[in-house]
Amino acid sequence: PFLPLTMEFGMRRPTRGLKYRLTIMLLGTYLVGAGCVHHIYVTSPSSDRAAAPIPATVQLEVPFLAIEGADHMPGIPLLEWPSKDLQQTIVEYFTQRQTFTSIGTEAGDMRLVVKAWLMLRAPDRYLYRVHLESDLAFSGQAPLKTYAAEGEALGSSVRWVTASDQEPIAEATAQALHQLATQIEQDREFVIKATHR
Repeated sequence: PFLPLTMEFGMRRPTRGLKYRLTIMLLGTYLVGAGCVHHIYVTSPSSDRAAAPIPATVQLEVPFLAIEGADHMPGIPLLEWPSKDLQQTIVEYFTQRQTFTSIGTEAGDMRLVVKAWLMLRAPDRYLYRVHLESDLAFSGQAPLKTYAAEGEALGSSVRWVTASDQEPIAEATAQALHQLATQIEQDREFVIKATHR
């Protein structure tokens, strides 16, 4: 009379144990994945130089840096790339390139406002695209010119370590900054004429 009960009880215990172990494993995997954040810090030195600097001091603003795409998928390490880091990268890039007399975060003759997007796609290997939309204006005035620049780089098929994100992001950023600087430098005479209106 007790045999069916013993078998029933004996069959349930392994099932409960298996469910418990699976729950713990899934929870652990989620916590590890959720806690893994790749902190990005980019340097994009410029080997090019402007033919002649635009004679103006420039205040740089980066109001936002949006991250879109594969980093938000479950189980994928998150990216953290502060807009202040990108702002410092742009200041250093334009300073080395000597696009302007000077550029920084303090008020100047002009303002350069750069809105940035980092987009990730993962068809096979990760594709990183940096898109910049920029307004150049005299302080307190409407934009004089608007620019769009973009760079992209292929990464690896997995993102285990920070370098697997940081290196392609740095490459894509360097391409986008080169495009942006080239466009601005081509408008040097236009900007100079505008200052004398």
